Amino acid sequence: MKIALVGYGKMGHAIEQVAQKRGHEIVIRITSANRHELSGSLLASADVAIEFTHPESGRDNVLKCLAAGVAVVSGTTGWNTSLGDAYKAAKENDTAFLHASNFSVGVNIFFEVNKLLATLMNSQPAYNVTIEETHHTEKKDAPSGTAITLAEQIIERVEALNHWELGGTGGSGAIPIEAHRIENVPGTHKITYSSGIDDIEITHAAHNRDGFALGAVLAAEYVAGKSGVFFMKDVLGIQTAK
Repeated sequence: MKIALVGYGKMGHAIEQVAQKRGHEIVIRITSANRHELSGSLLASADVAIEFTHPESGRDNVLKCLAAGVAVVSGTTGWNTSLGDAYKAAKENDTAFLHASNFSVGVNIFFEVNKLLATLMNSQPAYNVTIEETHHTEKKDAPSGTAITLAEQIIERVEALNHWELGGTGGSGAIPIEAHRIENVPGTHKITYSSGIDDIEITHAAHNRDGFALGAVLAAEYVAGKSGVFFMKDVLGIQTAK
């Protein structure tokens, strides 16, 4: 498989190593210095593009790749309000698009645990829920896309909750999210349900970037040659929790 890496920072380098170990070829490397070169003619040599850049450029990068008929796996967060544009472009150009806030196999299992726990807690009003996430200092968006996904999953299942807020103390239907940025932390997410009697906590802590890189390459292998919109649960064969 021939891969275009759109974004060649630490994640891009980690993806490159995993992809090459799995027998794939990196044919394009796009950085901030040569982003202007991203075009249909350049992308013609790629089977799939893996895009990890920044919130302000993610949408345009993805749409350029899809317009060229190249399947895209995107891990850039912070542009969720425009994902509908990418879904539409994938269908119009008969190619594939997969976006995930987190590509780790463990995190995607954690998502399903989070949904199941939220369903159980819907009938337990004595508990208040909080989300805490910690990432490396180079991460631009806060809260993380993973934390937002976790919050949205809870809001869909707990009737008393209707939005999340960065900081704050909760109340009035809000889930408070604490976001920390510390050197050399790949990513930790903790959900806590607290009552006056006890706490219930679930946590996922990444040890390095390898799990994210492997998941992105697995996603690229899955979407190559397909058309439509896909999700990590499709790649991993995860049965969705209610």
